[in-house]
Amino acid sequence: MPSPYRAIFAAPGTASFSVAGFLGRMPLSMMGIGIVTMISQVTGRYGLAGALSATLAMSAAVLGPLVSRLVDQYGQRAVLRPVTLVSLAAAAGLLLCVQQKAPDWTLFVFTAVIGCVPSVGAMTRARWAEIYRGEVQRLHTAYSWESIVDEVCFIFGPILSIGLSTAWFPEAGPLFAGAFLAAGVFWLTSQRATEPVPHPKEGARGTSALRSPGLQVLTLAFVATGAIFGSVDVVTVAFAEEQGHKAAASLVLAVYALGSGLAGAVFGLLRLKGEASRRWLLGICAMAVSMIPLLLAGNLPLLAVALFVAGLSIAPTMVTTMALVEAHVPRTKLTEGMTWTGTGLAIGVALGSSAAGWVVDASGAEAGYVVPVVSGALAVAVGLLGHRRLRRPAPNREGQREQDANSGDSGIGERRDGEQPVA
Repeated sequence: MPSPYRAIFAAPGTASFSVAGFLGRMPLSMMGIGIVTMISQVTGRYGLAGALSATLAMSAAVLGPLVSRLVDQYGQRAVLRPVTLVSLAAAAGLLLCVQQKAPDWTLFVFTAVIGCVPSVGAMTRARWAEIYRGEVQRLHTAYSWESIVDEVCFIFGPILSIGLSTAWFPEAGPLFAGAFLAAGVFWLTSQRATEPVPHPKEGARGTSALRSPGLQVLTLAFVATGAIFGSVDVVTVAFAEEQGHKAAASLVLAVYALGSGLAGAVFGLLRLKGEASRRWLLGICAMAVSMIPLLLAGNLPLLAVALFVAGLSIAPTMVTTMALVEAHVPRTKLTEGMTWTGTGLAIGVALGSSAAGWVVDASGAEAGYVVPVVSGALAVAVGLLGHRRLRRPAPNREGQREQDANSGDSGIGERRDGEQPVA
């Protein structure tokens, strides 16, 4: 491992919670696509499959920030274990209903409850922020590492989920996603030494991290970005089936994640200059433009190449987003703030996967790639309109007051991209 990555694991416990976080994040890439594959195999209805995937994402969007807010208030162990058990019970109910061919409404009910699954990525990033508070470069490397872990999940998750559901039995993908969730969350929460200190008094104030104007822009832009991801997943599975190689969809989606993971690995080694908000806007534009070649891919090999190139812009944009969240959200609400970006993605995945499912049913898989192209254009529009809010944290934000009161020029110990130092 290159020295910047090796250095971040010098702190005790970092390797253990990183591995636990990897296991706990596998369902992020397995559950939604697993439900799509399972339902399409059992019923042949991509519209229903996309709607269930959308329900899962929408539920996670509603419940995720609430769970993370409780984590900031009461701690990871106290909150994550019970909500994980509820999510696992709901997943078991969904699989049973599918197997017994229960009415459609029962599938939606259980899928909605699965959405209380915790945002494990936000939990691990909060641990890094707690350990390396005040060390800008190490936090940049740590967030890059987390993006690499995300993409490794998206490389292997769809392969496992689609592969198990097509080669073994339809419910196998979601079943194994639940097993990964249980193992990751319970291992992560057993590691108390690196758990961020809860802030019950801050939580009692009742204010949300989403009051930050900068976080509002990031979250809204990520709704459109999530629509890209959700629609690409659904349309790629349908496209592979039209080509007569449905199982190959997992490999094609893995190439998409591979491009992002490689870009993230390189990005973490760089010492960046210039405004983070400008890098973020550039990344959003690159993601949007990279969707256009998908319309021209007539076969799976060309689609894989196009998705690999498209993936190169994902991880750097995500890493920059985490840095911006930290700049615009007080430390006592950092887990919630990071979860709100995931919430934006989840809402976007819900809208994108649902829209893509209906387009595929109505016009075929190739026409479905119009959905990520339109979603990318919307993301660029939000980025351009909201860019000024991201250039610097609001002068009266809670995090700035906290930093000023506590330590003059500490917080994230240096000036970030020429802006005011942030908490």
